[in-house]
Amino acid sequence: MSSVRLRVKPSTLTTVHGWDDTRAESGRAIKRKVMRHNVSDIESVIRDRRTLPPEQYSDRKVHRELVEQILTNATWAPNHGLTQPWRFTVFMEGSQLGMAAKMSELYQDQAGAQASEQTAQKLLARGTRSSVIIALGLDHDASGRFPEWEDRAALAAAVQNMYLTATAQGLGALWSTPSFISSKGMVDLLGWGEQVICAGIFYLGYPSGDWPQGHRKPLEYVTRWVSN
Repeated sequence: MSSVRLRVKPSTLTTVHGWDDTRAESGRAIKRKVMRHNVSDIESVIRDRRTLPPEQYSDRKVHRELVEQILTNATWAPNHGLTQPWRFTVFMEGSQLGMAAKMSELYQDQAGAQASEQTAQKLLARGTRSSVIIALGLDHDASGRFPEWEDRAALAAAVQNMYLTATAQGLGALWSTPSFISSKGMVDLLGWGEQVICAGIFYLGYPSGDWPQGHRKPLEYVTRWVSN
Protein backbone atom coordinates (compact mmCIF):
# COMPACT_ATOMS: atom_id res chain seq x y z
CA MET A 1 0.00 0.00 0.00
CA SER A 2 1.40 3.42 -0.89
CA SER A 3 2.19 5.81 1.93
CA VAL A 4 -0.05 8.82 2.50
CA ARG A 5 1.63 11.92 4.04
CA LEU A 6 -0.55 14.33 5.97
CA ARG A 7 0.05 17.68 7.67
CA VAL A 8 -1.96 17.59 10.86
CA LYS A 9 -2.06 19.32 14.21
CA PRO A 10 -1.07 17.36 17.32
CA SER A 11 -3.85 15.08 18.67
CA THR A 12 -5.67 15.19 15.31
CA LEU A 13 -7.19 11.81 14.33
CA THR A 14 -7.40 11.09 10.61
CA THR A 15 -8.11 7.88 8.71
CA VAL A 16 -6.97 7.66 5.09
CA HIS A 17 -6.92 4.49 2.94
CA GLY A 18 -7.10 2.22 5.95
CA TRP A 19 -4.37 4.00 7.89
CA ASP A 20 -5.27 5.33 11.34
CA ASP A 21 -3.12 8.40 12.15
CA THR A 22 -3.15 8.33 15.94
CA ARG A 23 -0.27 10.70 16.69
CA ALA A 24 1.46 13.68 15.14
CA GLU A 25 4.98 14.85 15.78
CA SER A 26 6.47 18.03 14.28
CA GLY A 27 3.44 18.36 12.02
CA ARG A 28 3.97 14.92 10.45
CA ALA A 29 1.46 12.10 10.92
CA ILE A 30 2.60 8.82 12.46
CA LYS A 31 0.57 6.14 10.74
CA ARG A 32 -0.70 2.82 12.13
CA LYS A 33 -2.61 0.16 10.20
CA VAL A 34 -6.19 -0.34 11.36
CA MET A 35 -7.44 -3.92 11.79
CA ARG A 36 -10.20 -4.63 9.31
CA HIS A 37 -12.05 -7.08 11.59
CA ASN A 38 -12.12 -8.18 15.19
CA VAL A 39 -9.58 -11.01 15.34
CA SER A 40 -10.93 -12.26 18.67
CA ASP A 41 -14.35 -12.87 17.12
CA ILE A 42 -12.81 -14.70 14.16
CA GLU A 43 -10.65 -16.84 16.44
CA SER A 44 -13.66 -17.70 18.59
CA VAL A 45 -15.63 -19.05 15.63
CA ILE A 46 -12.66 -20.97 14.20
CA ARG A 47 -11.82 -22.60 17.52
CA ASP A 48 -15.46 -23.31 18.36
CA ARG A 49 -16.09 -25.20 15.10
CA ARG A 50 -17.04 -28.84 15.64
CA THR A 51 -18.21 -31.78 13.59
CA LEU A 52 -21.63 -32.89 14.82
CA PRO A 53 -23.30 -35.91 13.14
CA PRO A 54 -27.06 -36.03 12.54
CA GLU A 55 -27.45 -38.44 15.45
CA GLN A 56 -26.89 -35.39 17.68
CA TYR A 57 -29.46 -33.11 16.01
CA SER A 58 -32.82 -32.02 17.38
CA ASP A 59 -36.01 -31.79 15.34
CA ARG A 60 -35.80 -27.99 15.09
CA LYS A 61 -36.09 -26.82 11.49
CA VAL A 62 -33.26 -24.98 9.70
CA HIS A 63 -34.69 -22.20 7.53
CA ARG A 64 -33.71 -21.58 3.94
CA GLU A 65 -32.18 -18.13 4.54
CA LEU A 66 -29.59 -19.69 6.85
CA VAL A 67 -28.71 -22.30 4.22
CA GLU A 68 -28.39 -19.57 1.61
CA GLN A 69 -26.01 -17.67 3.89
CA ILE A 70 -23.92 -20.81 4.42
CA LEU A 71 -23.66 -21.50 0.69
CA THR A 72 -23.00 -17.88 -0.24
CA ASN A 73 -20.09 -17.76 2.20
CA ALA A 74 -18.85 -21.04 0.74
CA THR A 75 -18.52 -19.39 -2.66
CA TRP A 76 -16.09 -16.83 -1.22
CA ALA A 77 -13.44 -19.47 -0.61
CA PRO A 78 -10.08 -18.96 -2.35
CA ASN A 79 -9.77 -20.67 -5.74
CA HIS A 80 -6.96 -20.46 -8.29
CA GLY A 81 -7.96 -18.58 -11.43
CA LEU A 82 -11.51 -18.08 -10.15
CA THR A 83 -12.48 -21.54 -11.35
CA GLN A 84 -15.20 -21.59 -8.65
CA PRO A 85 -15.44 -25.39 -8.91
CA TRP A 86 -18.08 -25.98 -6.25
CA ARG A 87 -21.59 -27.20 -7.01
CA PHE A 88 -24.39 -27.69 -4.50
CA THR A 89 -27.68 -29.56 -4.49
CA VAL A 90 -29.82 -28.89 -1.42
CA PHE A 91 -32.36 -31.36 -0.02
CA MET A 92 -34.71 -29.99 2.64
CA GLU A 93 -38.37 -29.54 3.55
CA GLY A 94 -38.99 -33.29 3.19
CA SER A 95 -36.80 -34.09 0.18
CA GLN A 96 -33.92 -35.05 2.50
CA LEU A 97 -35.91 -38.16 3.47
CA GLY A 98 -35.89 -39.46 -0.09
CA MET A 99 -32.23 -38.53 -0.50
CA ALA A 100 -31.29 -40.49 2.61
CA ALA A 101 -33.31 -43.50 1.46
CA LYS A 102 -31.57 -43.45 -1.92
CA MET A 103 -28.14 -43.20 -0.30
CA SER A 104 -28.96 -46.19 1.87
CA GLU A 105 -29.85 -48.14 -1.27
CA LEU A 106 -26.67 -47.04 -3.04
CA TYR A 107 -24.59 -48.18 -0.09
CA GLN A 108 -26.23 -51.61 -0.09
CA ASP A 109 -25.86 -51.98 -3.86
CA GLN A 110 -22.16 -51.15 -3.69
CA ALA A 111 -21.38 -53.24 -0.61
CA GLY A 112 -23.34 -56.25 -1.82
CA ALA A 113 -23.01 -59.24 0.47
CA GLN A 114 -20.72 -57.20 2.76
CA ALA A 115 -23.41 -54.60 3.44
CA SER A 116 -24.14 -53.88 7.07
CA GLU A 117 -27.78 -53.54 8.06
CA GLN A 118 -26.70 -51.16 10.82
CA THR A 119 -24.96 -48.85 8.34
CA ALA A 120 -27.90 -48.98 5.94
CA GLN A 121 -30.30 -48.01 8.72
CA LYS A 122 -27.95 -45.29 9.92
CA LEU A 123 -27.90 -43.66 6.48
CA LEU A 124 -31.67 -43.91 6.31
CA ALA A 125 -32.17 -42.41 9.77
CA ARG A 126 -29.94 -39.45 8.96
CA GLY A 127 -32.62 -38.20 6.60
CA THR A 128 -35.02 -38.04 9.52
CA ARG A 129 -32.53 -36.46 11.91
CA SER A 130 -31.19 -33.83 9.47
CA SER A 131 -33.06 -30.68 8.61
CA VAL A 132 -30.89 -30.19 5.52
CA ILE A 133 -28.70 -32.44 3.35
CA ILE A 134 -26.38 -30.78 0.84
CA ALA A 135 -24.60 -32.73 -1.89
CA LEU A 136 -21.18 -31.24 -2.61
CA GLY A 137 -20.00 -31.29 -6.21
CA LEU A 138 -16.61 -30.63 -7.79
CA ASP A 139 -16.67 -29.29 -11.34
CA HIS A 140 -13.00 -29.42 -12.29
CA ASP A 141 -11.74 -26.97 -14.91
CA ALA A 142 -11.18 -29.37 -17.81
CA SER A 143 -9.15 -26.84 -19.82
CA GLY A 144 -6.01 -28.06 -18.10
CA ARG A 145 -5.04 -24.63 -16.76
CA PHE A 146 -4.80 -25.98 -13.21
CA PRO A 147 -4.45 -29.46 -11.69
CA GLU A 148 -7.49 -31.12 -10.16
CA TRP A 149 -6.02 -31.05 -6.68
CA GLU A 150 -6.23 -27.25 -6.66
CA ASP A 151 -9.96 -27.37 -7.34
CA ARG A 152 -10.33 -30.01 -4.64
CA ALA A 153 -8.46 -27.75 -2.23
CA ALA A 154 -10.78 -24.88 -3.18
CA LEU A 155 -13.83 -27.01 -2.46
CA ALA A 156 -12.38 -28.02 0.91
CA ALA A 157 -11.89 -24.33 1.72
CA ALA A 158 -15.51 -23.73 0.73
CA VAL A 159 -16.63 -26.47 3.10
CA GLN A 160 -14.63 -24.85 5.91
CA ASN A 161 -16.53 -21.62 5.24
CA MET A 162 -19.74 -23.64 5.50
CA TYR A 163 -18.64 -25.12 8.81
CA LEU A 164 -17.69 -21.71 10.23
CA THR A 165 -20.95 -20.08 9.16
CA ALA A 166 -22.93 -22.98 10.60
CA THR A 167 -20.99 -22.65 13.86
CA ALA A 168 -21.76 -18.93 14.07
CA GLN A 169 -25.45 -19.76 13.53
CA GLY A 170 -25.39 -22.41 16.26
CA LEU A 171 -25.88 -25.25 13.77
CA GLY A 172 -24.28 -28.66 13.88
CA ALA A 173 -22.68 -29.88 10.65
CA LEU A 174 -21.01 -32.97 9.22
CA TRP A 175 -19.06 -33.41 5.97
CA SER A 176 -19.44 -37.09 5.14
CA THR A 177 -17.56 -38.88 2.32
CA PRO A 178 -18.89 -42.45 1.98
CA SER A 179 -17.38 -44.45 -0.86
CA PHE A 180 -20.65 -44.81 -2.79
CA ILE A 181 -20.74 -41.07 -3.60
CA SER A 182 -18.59 -41.81 -6.66
CA SER A 183 -21.01 -44.43 -8.01
CA LYS A 184 -22.98 -43.98 -11.24
CA GLY A 185 -26.15 -44.16 -9.20
CA MET A 186 -25.13 -41.08 -7.26
CA VAL A 187 -24.21 -39.24 -10.47
CA ASP A 188 -27.64 -40.06 -11.90
CA LEU A 189 -29.38 -39.08 -8.66
CA LEU A 190 -27.81 -35.63 -8.52
CA GLY A 191 -28.13 -34.93 -12.24
CA TRP A 192 -24.90 -32.93 -12.47
CA GLY A 193 -23.53 -34.79 -15.46
CA GLU A 194 -20.44 -36.96 -15.57
CA GLN A 195 -18.03 -33.99 -15.49
CA VAL A 196 -19.03 -33.17 -11.90
CA ILE A 197 -17.67 -35.33 -9.09
CA CYS A 198 -19.65 -35.77 -5.90
CA ALA A 199 -17.18 -34.81 -3.15
CA GLY A 200 -19.35 -35.50 -0.15
CA ILE A 201 -22.57 -34.97 1.75
CA PHE A 202 -23.00 -32.06 4.16
CA TYR A 203 -25.56 -32.55 6.92
CA LEU A 204 -27.06 -29.65 8.90
CA GLY A 205 -29.20 -29.46 12.01
CA TYR A 206 -29.58 -27.82 15.39
CA PRO A 207 -27.78 -29.72 18.19
CA SER A 208 -29.96 -31.58 20.67
CA GLY A 209 -27.46 -31.18 23.51
CA ASP A 210 -24.54 -29.09 24.67
CA TRP A 211 -21.93 -27.86 22.22
CA PRO A 212 -18.92 -30.22 22.44
CA GLN A 213 -15.47 -29.19 23.61
CA GLY A 214 -12.38 -29.60 21.44
CA HIS A 215 -8.60 -29.59 21.63
CA ARG A 216 -5.57 -29.36 19.35
CA LYS A 217 -1.86 -30.07 19.65
CA PRO A 218 0.21 -27.08 20.79
CA LEU A 219 1.77 -25.11 17.95
CA GLU A 220 5.31 -26.24 18.79
CA TYR A 221 4.40 -29.83 17.90
CA VAL A 222 3.53 -28.97 14.29
CA THR A 223 5.65 -25.93 13.46
CA ARG A 224 9.31 -25.42 12.56
CA TRP A 225 10.64 -21.87 12.52
CA VAL A 226 13.54 -21.01 10.23
CA SER A 227 15.57 -17.81 10.56
CA ASN A 228 19.10 -16.54 9.95
